[in-house]
Amino acid sequence: MRAGKVVSAAEAAALVKDGDTVTTSGFVGIGVPDELLAAIEARFLETDHPRDLSLVFAAGQGDGKDRGLNRLGHEGLLKRVVGGHWGLIPKVAKLATEGKIEGWNLPQGVISQLYRDIAAGKPGMLSKVGLETFVDPRQGGGAINSISMDPQVELMEIGGEEILFYPSHNLTVALLRGTTADEAGNVTMEREALTIDNLAQAMAVHNAGGVVIVQVERVARAGSLPARDVHIPGILVDAIVVSKPENHLQTYSTAFSQAFTNRISPPAGEIPALPLDARKVIARRCAFELPVNGVVNLGIGMPEGVASVAAEEGLLEHLTLTAEPGVIGGQPASGLDFGAAVNTDAVIPQNNQFDFYDGGGLDMACLGLAQADAVGNVNVSRFGPRLAGAGGFINISQNARAVVFAGTFTAQGLDVHIGEGGVEIRKEGRARKFLDHVEQISFSGARAARLGQPVLYVTERCVFELTTNGLELKEIAPGIDLDRDILGLMDVRPIVNEVSLMDARIFRNGEMDLRTDLLHLDLPDRIAIDPNLGLLFLNFEKMRIRTLDEIKLVERLVSEACVAYGKPVDVVVNYDGFRIDEVLESNWAEMVNGLTERFYRNVSRYSGSAFMRMKLGEVFPDARTHIYESREKARSFLGSNGA
Repeated sequence: MRAGKVVSAAEAAALVKDGDTVTTSGFVGIGVPDELLAAIEARFLETDHPRDLSLVFAAGQGDGKDRGLNRLGHEGLLKRVVGGHWGLIPKVAKLATEGKIEGWNLPQGVISQLYRDIAAGKPGMLSKVGLETFVDPRQGGGAINSISMDPQVELMEIGGEEILFYPSHNLTVALLRGTTADEAGNVTMEREALTIDNLAQAMAVHNAGGVVIVQVERVARAGSLPARDVHIPGILVDAIVVSKPENHLQTYSTAFSQAFTNRISPPAGEIPALPLDARKVIARRCAFELPVNGVVNLGIGMPEGVASVAAEEGLLEHLTLTAEPGVIGGQPASGLDFGAAVNTDAVIPQNNQFDFYDGGGLDMACLGLAQADAVGNVNVSRFGPRLAGAGGFINISQNARAVVFAGTFTAQGLDVHIGEGGVEIRKEGRARKFLDHVEQISFSGARAARLGQPVLYVTERCVFELTTNGLELKEIAPGIDLDRDILGLMDVRPIVNEVSLMDARIFRNGEMDLRTDLLHLDLPDRIAIDPNLGLLFLNFEKMRIRTLDEIKLVERLVSEACVAYGKPVDVVVNYDGFRIDEVLESNWAEMVNGLTERFYRNVSRYSGSAFMRMKLGEVFPDARTHIYESREKARSFLGSNGA
């Protein structure tokens, strides 16, 4: 006689009735209840039931072939689907794009957070996430096809601001996964790589009078599980199914790793460095934007390489990398392991992670680049008949303090060679990525520019920056011809003013010593006083200032040098390639003005960039300030004034 709530997979599948609304757990291959999904598929193929199910899911749950939600991809089994990421479930996506089921693509974070509001009996949730994208009712409301008429999102105005309302769903079945269940249905997740939304989903379905079924590896005696380890209380669980091992892999790439449970730390250097190719070049250039001591999200695909570069450059201890299913700290995994991570600081529920993201917790996000247009819109979600889905992209890109989009300049057959001379295009990709208009707006460039969000678009051959007037070309790789390799392959010409070369280190083998740049370890060497001339040299060439702490560090080191010298000094400052975040310009000016009053006589600044000279003139209008285009002219001015 079986104990408590334990049933067979077939008996669990029989609990799902025609017309039910099903929600499932999982992220790629992590936490996906494949035993339960396989049992429902087998029952449908044998009996033609259950039929006309509605499916609600947040993260993508599949391997891009047959596993995960692909098991439900049969005509008649599904009637409508609301989901966040569709790229890993082509069998279900095909039903939607062909109009055989109703379908909507909504932001992954919104669906994740909506589970909690459904559990609490709320009518829905309010969010700015999705405004001015394809999810906005003015741009289709996330509908995938013409038969999807039931609105899943409404535009409202509250307090004079536009906001989106996402109505609740009546969820009747939850298919979830854990590690160990006791006979009373209490479920722990000690061998799972993530906890995702299991608790919120179980509450939502239980409180609606539905059926909660949990797939586990093993069963324990009732009351024997440590209470603090229980993630899904037994009061929420109706049935437990013990899975076959092949349907309970930790990820679709790794059967089981203690490192992914965060109970051990793998040896340092276990994750190999990337080979020097286009992907690594892009990841390296993105890594130049990493905020020291900041919090970063890395998307799936091309951005995954940034974690490897950060590890290779010794930067991981100076960053907090995160992934949307709840990973905080450590090093995220890639491929079909994506979502898992090693050496993490914490693993929290997915809905809480999106709370953090939506509230502005990310200092930077690095995300994929599939299509872009002249005003900076990005599409990662829909390409003709191919439905990828936005996943967490909209939440993350819309709310991060700075965004870097990463991808090759063209697609489909691109062949490049990376060497000391930079980039050689051996064969151009057949598909253009920089278009007149993107097929679908997953990221609104106009909104980001209007709100002043810093945005870069990084490819293997060039870098663009978002401005209020659209994309501006900022950097070009050595070896690349501007007209042939860039402008000739764009549907709309970008803004082209001053264009600099991408850093040569990006295209060389071996470490770039990026740690020195980002941590300003060489700053003391950039400050020097010639006691014979009474001349202070400040070399800020290619320096990047992104925080108040960095400004304070410059102030402290310059002050120490001037105090040690003991007399007023003339100053020459090199601003070639210098960058400072716009919001910090006034802080920088205040710091410099303070040093000027305390220590400086005449100040001469120079930069080869006309734009930088203009900015310096705005920031330092003082009569003692002189700005030149070369070091020689700056020195000449001081010499003519008796220095």
